[in-house]
Amino acid sequence: MISPHINAPAGGEDQRVTLADLQKQVQVLQDIEAIKRLKHAYFRAIDSADLALMNTLVTLDVKVHFVGGDYEWRLNGRDEYIEAVGCNFNSEVIAQHNGHHPEITIINDTEAEGIWYLHDNFYNLRAKLFTTGSAFYHDRYRKVDGQWRIASTRYTRHYEIVTPIETVPNITVHYLGKHGRVIDKDCHTGALCKDVQ
Repeated sequence: MISPHINAPAGGEDQRVTLADLQKQVQVLQDIEAIKRLKHAYFRAIDSADLALMNTLVTLDVKVHFVGGDYEWRLNGRDEYIEAVGCNFNSEVIAQHNGHHPEITIINDTEAEGIWYLHDNFYNLRAKLFTTGSAFYHDRYRKVDGQWRIASTRYTRHYEIVTPIETVPNITVHYLGKHGRVIDKDCHTGALCKDVQ
């Protein structure tokens, strides 16, 4: 039979840890790991324009607010966000987003928050621009039907460098070129292509 208490080394004070305490600590660690996997899948979905995967990673009412040097995205709801990803991670871009140094706080059984250090590279072949930079993602997460989802996400660029591409690089593999949406205009500043002329 499992003892309901685990005795820590003697130290003058009662340092017994209950089985319930350990179970709670293990659950927190499992939740943190699940949120890391969620965010890793998010970056994969973004860079491969995997809209079906993205659909499983965010809540129906997700809020998005991204601020860069020449763009600001304010999006409400999963449909808007997925449409923006489809428009912007299209067949004429190359994207690489890496998230590092997660700082995840479990608030309760169904809510959490996190900060991620972003570094990204983005080639816009239509506009002939290369963008690199960093930002700090500030996310809120919600557990829905037992699975963690992104409920809100925001960043303001920490730095951003935009360089004209004089000559298009010799691209030997281009995943989005084959799998990204074909568009007829650059949507970057307008997110949903509604206010780009």
